[in-house]
Amino acid sequence: MIFAIVTAILLLIIIPNVRIVPQTTQYVIEFLGKYKTTWDAGLHIKIPFFEKITKKITLKEQVIDSPPQPVITKDNVTMQIDTVVFFRIFDAKMYTYGVVNPINALENLTATTLRNIVGELELDGTLTSRDTINGKMTAILDDATDQWGIKVTRVELKNIIPPAEIQSAMEKQMKAERDRRETLLQAEGHKAAAITRAEGDKQAMILAAEGERDARIARAEGEAKAIYLAKKAEADGLKALKEAGADMSVLELKKYEALVEMSKGQAAKIIVPTDVVNTVTQSTVFSETTGLGDVTPQGKTAKAPKKIDPCCD
Repeated sequence: MIFAIVTAILLLIIIPNVRIVPQTTQYVIEFLGKYKTTWDAGLHIKIPFFEKITKKITLKEQVIDSPPQPVITKDNVTMQIDTVVFFRIFDAKMYTYGVVNPINALENLTATTLRNIVGELELDGTLTSRDTINGKMTAILDDATDQWGIKVTRVELKNIIPPAEIQSAMEKQMKAERDRRETLLQAEGHKAAAITRAEGDKQAMILAAEGERDARIARAEGEAKAIYLAKKAEADGLKALKEAGADMSVLELKKYEALVEMSKGQAAKIIVPTDVVNTVTQSTVFSETTGLGDVTPQGKTAKAPKKIDPCCD
């Protein structure tokens, strides 16, 4: 009976002191008010009345979304900027004993760091240097929070809200810039159209000139070929006469016909070699057909002598 009572008492004391630490979680254990150890994930038993679980810490990445806060730029423009800080705890002991309320300390450190960085930039630089500001803040916060057991993985500027008058001026500037770009694009379009039309006209003139040139070349080649064929036909005719055994009188007559054809052209004068003229004029056929081959001068016809009638004398 006594054993059962003692066993029940022991169970009532031990069971509440059995702890199961979940994954990505650490427990900080103190012994009589002094840090003793850190429990990782798994089954653990603490000593009743002597050990105490001081803090349960998650090792997952956490996010601090800071509200908008006023920040003054280098050119004295006050704007509202809110940040988002991503961090995780890598040392439970340092996180527990490094600083009172580490999350609040991280928020205040983020605000002061943001003011320092933006205070060195002008308005335009602040609006266009988000990546630079994010990188600088991440490096500064990560270095400062190492002694708190916190690892800052990333810092992002969520919103940058300039004053209302600055927003109005920026909107007017953006509208003017859009109008300027529209005018520029229209001018470039008209310019491109004019260049295209000029190129088209130029190409058309070039093609027309090339067509006229090709036509003239074709006509000249046709005339040259016609002349060539005519001369070739004449040569073939003379060759045929020679092969047929034509005498010199026929060949000389052909030369004469050629001279006559030449005289029908547009030439003002025709120079004929003397030997050709002598040969033609002395030809029997030429003399018989034209009457020009007889070189004997024709005088007056002699009258017949008058007969004397003896009967009447």
